Amino acid sequence: MTIEERNSIVRLRKAGQGYKTIAVTLGLSKETVKSFCQRNNMGGQRVRSADSQRGIICPFCGKKIQQTEHTKPKRFCSAECRQAWWNAHPECVGQKAVYTFTCAQCGREFTAYGNSHRKYCCHSCYIAARFKGGVSHDARAI
Repeated sequence: MTIEERNSIVRLRKAGQGYKTIAVTLGLSKETVKSFCQRNNMGGQRVRSADSQRGIICPFCGKKIQQTEHTKPKRFCSAECRQAWWNAHPECVGQKAVYTFTCAQCGREFTAYGNSHRKYCCHSCYIAARFKGGVSHDARAI
């Protein structure tokens, strides 16, 4: 590794760049950059400059977020903002357990999240199939 590469690593690391970004920029391997940084006390979490710091402003309301040191950075200022933002951005939710079925009663195709054993698309189809289109036991007693 040349002296220019070493100086560039120090400069980029102080600017808040990660190992991979530095490695790609300088054409070195990530592990080479990582071991150099660790040997020179620049390892661990990257040093972030004030402008490159993510998560200092709530993405929903725009308020400044008070971060606590030595804890996971907060992304939202409150639980209400977090819930409202995720409700407004359902495409960002990484739902992996979405299943597609055909209703055993009406034949309509439907999707269900988290339950791989669904048979019916709704409660009324379940009742119709379970009680053969009649009323439930509770309704007969009345």
